[in-house]
Formats: sequence, structure tokens, C-alpha cells
Amino acid sequence: MMFRKIIQPFYTAYVVATFVVSILIAFPFFLIISLGNNTLSRKAIYSIIRVWSILWLWLIGMGVKKTGKKPPKGRYIVVANHISYLDTLVIFPAIPGYFRALGKKEISRIPVVGFIYKQVVIMVDRSSVHSRARSMRLMWRVLHKEGNIIIFPEGTFNETGKPLKEFYDGAFRLAINTQMPILPILFPDTVHRWHYGGWWKLWPGLNRVVYLEPVPVAGLTMEALPALKQQVYAMMEEELLKYNSRGS
Repeated sequence: MMFRKIIQPFYTAYVVATFVVSILIAFPFFLIISLGNNTLSRKAIYSIIRVWSILWLWLIGMGVKKTGKKPPKGRYIVVANHISYLDTLVIFPAIPGYFRALGKKEISRIPVVGFIYKQVVIMVDRSSVHSRARSMRLMWRVLHKEGNIIIFPEGTFNETGKPLKEFYDGAFRLAINTQMPILPILFPDTVHRWHYGGWWKLWPGLNRVVYLEPVPVAGLTMEALPALKQQVYAMMEEELLKYNSRGS
């Protein structure tokens, strides 16, 4: 414990330095590519971020290890637990194929990072009915014309001490509306790598990504939404308890 207390500030400084330097180097490329403002430019930016995230995570000693049965090819609404700042980077090596994420509009205000964020995320202001409706339309279009969608159904960090927070309806409403299957995935380790309690709480180690069985929704109507949400919640909760009991 004493060793960790001594080393952690130096490790955190190393992580922050490598992140800032690499982002500043890549930013001009993002800026130029984003001028296209179309699906092709978004996919190019996604590809750069994916390669960068894999390399950077290994560089800082936080590589990704995938477990569970790899999902069949297809388009999915991916749902994942949300417990760490690191989750938004681990999703790039974790999710097979191109995706766009649903994310908070507030993040787009961060200098440099916010600009990149806007290129790959469908932003939503949860307090606005108009914003929620617009984000739902954009996600429908992505699923039918571009690729996968990832949503953190808890909405924000789970600070409850339980395996999961209560889920919002959005991901499950989208699945029924589009008749696209749900792919649950778990991040059991990211909270141990980068704790939500503070940006300086960083520590190296593997990040396991756990694929669960896809959940089909073909033929379901909105009446089935509560049962679908509970089914996915129960699947994810059960597996998280198993992985958490094995340690980090």
C-alpha cells in the first residue's frame, strides 16, 4: 500500500503526459479530416482513435483482454456498465466494428478533447425532450446505415456500491424501435485502473472486456420494454458479481 502511494503520483503524471502529447500530435489530423463532415470522415476519425486507444492503453500498462464468446457479425445496440472515465476509451478496442456512442453534451465543451468527442459521439442533453428525440432519430439512422450504437444505460457513473445502477429506457426503446439485437458487455476492471472518485486515481493492470450473449428483440413491442430491460440488467448483474468476486 505504501509503495502504491509513493508511485501513483509519478504513474499518473506519466499517463497524463502521454495522453496530452499524443492527442496534441493527432489533433491537426482530426481537424483536417473533420472538414468532410460526413460518414466517411467520421469513420476515418474512428479508425485513428481505435488504433491510438489500443496503443496508448498498452503503453500505460492498461491493455485490454477480451473474454467470452465473440459476438456474430452484425449490427448491435451495445450496452455496458459505466464505472470509470476509462470506459469511454476501452470501448474502442472492445466493440467489434464501427460504432457511434451516445454521450453527454457537456463533454463537448472541453478544449481539444471536446472537438474530437463531437466527431464520434451522438450528443444528448437529457434535460431536453427535443434533444432526446433528435438523438433517437440519429441513432436509428446510424444503426440502419452506418454501424453499431453503444449506450451506457446507467446514464452516469455507478457510485452506489451495487454491481449496477438502475437502467434508463433509451437503449431498450431504441432496440425495439429498430428491431436490432442488444449486445451486453462488461468492464469489471476499469474502476480499479481509473477510479471515478478522482482523475488522479490511476493504476496499471489489464482491463477485461466480457462479451455476453446477444439478446434478440425481433417481434417485440413497447409493452415488452420493462421485461427486456430487466432481462439485460439481470444478465449483466449476475456476470459482474462473478467477475468482481475474482478480484481485479
